[in-house]
Amino acid sequence: MEKGRPPPTSMTDRFRYYVRVRYGECDAQKVVFNARYADYVDLSTTEFLRALGFGEALINGAFDYQLVKLTIEWKAPARFDQVLELTCYARQLGNTSFTVATEFRIAGEEPVVVMAETVYVLVEAGTLRKMPLPADLRAALQAGAPGAITDHAGYVATPNSRNRHNY
Repeated sequence: MEKGRPPPTSMTDRFRYYVRVRYGECDAQKVVFNARYADYVDLSTTEFLRALGFGEALINGAFDYQLVKLTIEWKAPARFDQVLELTCYARQLGNTSFTVATEFRIAGEEPVVVMAETVYVLVEAGTLRKMPLPADLRAALQAGAPGAITDHAGYVATPNSRNRHNY
């Protein structure tokens, strides 16, 4: 958000993205391989922007951005077949950049297992030159997508006990 403005106070106030950990995303111990978290961040950010109303612009190239910084902090592992719940919100808005915070939880559990922060710069699609955030994007990022959910795991529709394996 704008400097000094706190993020939403409840994870239900934020956009949520659900994805099930696939076997190929894990190491030999069935723990999510560290590089895969960047993939999850990319997926959740795309779905967050789609929930904000910028999906068509992403597809047709009218809206483009580049990642300039990704920071990931691991607190606990995620494992094969667990469903991850990622909550996304804009943490800071600059003139040409926006920062998205992504909190990872094991679906149905409260503790954050991974925290990621990404800084993106808005660019012109053809030239890749930086451009200022337009008012509609700024307003959408400030508002977030409260209550919006993208569920690629089928978790929300049919939660089950298989989400909490202890391998």
